[in-house]
Amino acid sequence: MNKYFVFDTNVLISALLNFDGNEAKAFLKARKIGTLLASEEILTEYLDVLARKKFDKYVSLAVRLEFFDIISEVAIMIVPTTKIDICRDKKDNMILELAIDAKADAIISSDKDLLILNPFNGIPIINSAQFLKWN
Repeated sequence: MNKYFVFDTNVLISALLNFDGNEAKAFLKARKIGTLLASEEILTEYLDVLARKKFDKYVSLAVRLEFFDIISEVAIMIVPTTKIDICRDKKDNMILELAIDAKADAIISSDKDLLILNPFNGIPIINSAQFLKWN
């Protein structure tokens, strides 16, 4: 049975910047055991953050855009219809909306505003280290 995962932007950025870190290992595990989920809104955020100049000193823009292309090619695109307004950081609501409508098996995040909601409607919200131990 395929599993479905939603990754918060901060985890994906960390995965790209540190190939040996838990975030990169979590990304690879998710790809191995399941499928990434995305929405247009989330892909837009991924691209906006990946294009920030502050990351130039760590990874070239070309590599960051290639990483974005991989994510957008492998992710199943969902158009969420559920509207949620529960997060302290309103931008995080789109993560929850996607997870609910796509019936995600887990949300992987390092964002305290999301982690505090664990579990949300039965969906675990866990950090990368927890995901690595997760079934």
